[in-house]
Amino acid sequence: MWTERVRTAALRHRVAVGVVWLLVLLLGGAVAVLGLGRLDQSFTASDGPGHRANLAVQERYGNGAAVAPLVAVVTWPDARDAQALADALERAAGPGARTVSYAATGDEGFLGADGRTEYALVYPAAGKPDLAGLTAVEEAAVTLRAGLRSALPGARVEVTGVLPLQHDSALAGPGAVALAAKAVCAVGLLLVLVLAFRSPLGVLAPLLLAAVTSVGALVLVEAVAGFTEISFVVVYLVPVTALVVAVHRRARPPGAAAARAAVTGGAAGAAACAVLALFPAAFLRSVGVAGLAVCAVGTAAALTLGPVVGPVAGPVVGPVVGPVVGPVVGPRAVPRPVRIPRALPGAGPVQGNRVLSASLPAVGLALLVLLTGAATQLRVGNPEARALVASGPARDGLDLLTAAGVPSGVLNPLEVLVPEGADAAAVAARAARVPGVLLAAAPADWRRPGSALVVVVPEAEPMTAAGAGTVTALRSALAGTGALVGGSGVVDRDLVDGVYGLLPYAVPSAALAAFGVLARRRGRGPAARAVLGGLLAAGASAGALVVLWQWGPAGTGAVTGWVPLVVGTFAFCVSLERSAGGPGRAGIVAAGAGALAVLAVGIGPQVELALLVSGFAAGAVVDALAAVPAWPHPRVHSDWSRPRGTIPSSIDDRDHRPDRSRHGT
Repeated sequence: MWTERVRTAALRHRVAVGVVWLLVLLLGGAVAVLGLGRLDQSFTASDGPGHRANLAVQERYGNGAAVAPLVAVVTWPDARDAQALADALERAAGPGARTVSYAATGDEGFLGADGRTEYALVYPAAGKPDLAGLTAVEEAAVTLRAGLRSALPGARVEVTGVLPLQHDSALAGPGAVALAAKAVCAVGLLLVLVLAFRSPLGVLAPLLLAAVTSVGALVLVEAVAGFTEISFVVVYLVPVTALVVAVHRRARPPGAAAARAAVTGGAAGAAACAVLALFPAAFLRSVGVAGLAVCAVGTAAALTLGPVVGPVAGPVVGPVVGPVVGPVVGPRAVPRPVRIPRALPGAGPVQGNRVLSASLPAVGLALLVLLTGAATQLRVGNPEARALVASGPARDGLDLLTAAGVPSGVLNPLEVLVPEGADAAAVAARAARVPGVLLAAAPADWRRPGSALVVVVPEAEPMTAAGAGTVTALRSALAGTGALVGGSGVVDRDLVDGVYGLLPYAVPSAALAAFGVLARRRGRGPAARAVLGGLLAAGASAGALVVLWQWGPAGTGAVTGWVPLVVGTFAFCVSLERSAGGPGRAGIVAAGAGALAVLAVGIGPQVELALLVSGFAAGAVVDALAAVPAWPHPRVHSDWSRPRGTIPSSIDDRDHRPDRSRHGT
């Protein structure tokens, strides 16, 4: 078979192969770092009506749009002085900033119920919806807070907002418990790898394969980003997928069967991801291109670099089930089966094992189904403000705001771009009558030649059901006026409509592509089971996010929109890789390694990072649950008693014959 010829050639030219992959790692790593700027860093859904409105606002006004404003909150010791706040805002916000408050509009929606608190919205001059722009807004928050406190010494002044809350979350750093958990996960990762591969070089082998796969895949993704929009989220997807797939492949007994499994799993994953890349949504295209690159580069590394590092790393031992072989030192070397201990005669232990083998698949399947059902309740959007950080300056501002009876929806206002010829005041009046709108105003200085802006402040945050309903009702109310509804509050809605609305078409298409590849290699029945397992793994991963975060103690109310897409793609590709390898506990090793690796990196107070890493960990664990029905039992499966010199596999029926190419016949 051609895979055996590739492996043979790699072994014959092992030095050249090693040098090539070393250059990929070193030079490719430098290229990948330099090319990160090609990736789109906006984290917004392109092509939706809100995105188009935000682009127009950004072009004409230079700020705002998809970037949530800063919210200055002032509590006066006695009577309010709205004009003093307006004057202080003009000086502290800096040139080019847009501000709106009670003094500019006379709208009592800017006032708290306590009679002493008022707030103002501030859009800093620099604030594009990318990483650099968000950093500029965070810096502006510090400047604004200091300027207002200096100008209003008698009042309590706080500055909050979505971005300051996220920034404080990132600055908080992990506490002692989180640091201990990170250390435990890191040690656990090393322990899992050492137990699986039993040598330092054996531990390094999958890490090396994951490293070259990650670098090579990122270089390919950045090359594609030169002519089409690719989201920055692929930076998270690529290395985690590469690591788990590399551990999967390294944990299999080396040989022709393992090579064929790598090709089958890689081809199935690549086919599914290629289909995703064809859909007209930036996030789907991004995860599709990234998954395709990981599958392609990872398979190439497994076929060429894998045989080279295998003999050096030593035999695969430990918790891997199946005939374990020694290192392959040449293309004609005969595998050396290791004697597998069998159960002693007697009904007790064997009967117990049979009961366990019968119950584990049912439990695993039930958990997968329940978690997949929970995924139907997924609410897409940024986590609610109260869940972003527990303490800090921005949280103090949020608490001051809500204590005065001001709803948290003010953190994500909408901006309505009114075209020339339309009456901005009339548009604001119509918007103010929409249910769920706290206030709508048309500031006199929010005008440019040919357009005007209306600010609409909702009562509920946009990721909630009430907030989403307000956005929908506002768009309906303004239909026919020519006004475009933008602002930070529409980003989540665009993501639901523009990306998740395509999933009923994208998911079956990707599944059919993977099925076509697997059916040709393994037959329709095994292919159908593998694809169904992958879909369950992807759905259960999203369901785990719902259970852990929406319904869990954190109470985020929503899951960051792009996280389930990244996690689902990861879970699906990893599940296909596991299925291609057939029965065995290699999936358990890979699941443990992947889960511990991401947890060691991501445990901490930053909610969105914690969402992502917990999703990856859940994806690895649910894939292990999906592998439970495939665990072989030594008293049931005949693979354990194959004659010496055969290489069992479940790639297809042909792989159960002796691998004659290994014996030179």
